Amino acid sequence: MTKSLNAIAQKLMTPGMGILAADESEGTIGKRFDKISLPNTLDLRRDYREMLFGATDAMRHYISGVILTEETLKQSAADGTPFRAILADADVIPGIKVDRGAFPMPGEAGEKITEGLDGLRQRLAAYADLGAGFAKWRAVITINDIAPTRNNIRANAHSLARYAMLCQEAGIVPIVEPEVVGDGEPGNHSLERCAQVTGDVLENVFKELRLAGVDLAGMLLKPNMVLPGVNSRDRPTVEEVAQRTVAVLKEHVPAAVPGIAFLSGGQTDEEATAHLSAMNRIPGKPWPLTFSYGRALQNVALRTWAGRRENFPQARQAFAHRAHMNSLAATGEWTNAVDRAA
Repeated sequence: MTKSLNAIAQKLMTPGMGILAADESEGTIGKRFDKISLPNTLDLRRDYREMLFGATDAMRHYISGVILTEETLKQSAADGTPFRAILADADVIPGIKVDRGAFPMPGEAGEKITEGLDGLRQRLAAYADLGAGFAKWRAVITINDIAPTRNNIRANAHSLARYAMLCQEAGIVPIVEPEVVGDGEPGNHSLERCAQVTGDVLENVFKELRLAGVDLAGMLLKPNMVLPGVNSRDRPTVEEVAQRTVAVLKEHVPAAVPGIAFLSGGQTDEEATAHLSAMNRIPGKPWPLTFSYGRALQNVALRTWAGRRENFPQARQAFAHRAHMNSLAATGEWTNAVDRAA
């Protein structure tokens, strides 16, 4: 079991490849569709995912895994081909989002706790039968004047550990995602405040993972980068963000973890790519760093598609471009000049 879990994790971390986060809930994808004046229908959600998964060159060369929703894991393209088969043809591992979302945590700090542990063992067995090789659970950590509280950090870390252990029991690699959010209210925290909170969260998460008996060699970490809040006066350089993020990770993430795949966390497409590339130019890291982006991979492709199947070729080209740029970033080879010339 340990060997097979590690093999899946290592394949997801294939050099120059990353993970496409296509696990937007129905509500979240509805917000994305609203921005381009599209109704949130089952057929349009299917067409959108078909556009992405059918970008053959991008999927084969730059994407190692795709995080899906339960709806998408069971869904087929318009011609009846299961999405799982399309991904298998591209040698892409299907994954599944298993949490039920973040909900207000009792208290007055404006914090959230992620739910979804009830019935998770049975759901994971069903997802494994459908071919899911990995899973994802996102914890949301808020920064404000009184948050995060110790209680919130510990509660979310404990839930992540229980989820991870259940995944490994089912033969599924858990992606552990503790996200310190930068766009919450008031969003004015500094780079150093984010670094301190991120380090504290990671320390607690790995403490709980060890207590639960999770095999660190059979999991992946999906953290936030260390960034100031969206309304902060801090304006760090790309190199400062990279150095601070790597320093926090080296202090708190064990070398046994096979890899780290960052979330983009509301950054622009280019910011997410630039920060990843800068981190990969820093020597002495015990684990590879790659991407597990949603919006930062999909933004241009979504606008180009605009709900029309006749736009599939151009939208797939846009998606392939961003996937290629992030592939370069995963090996530290991306530059602004390359991005604009490609």
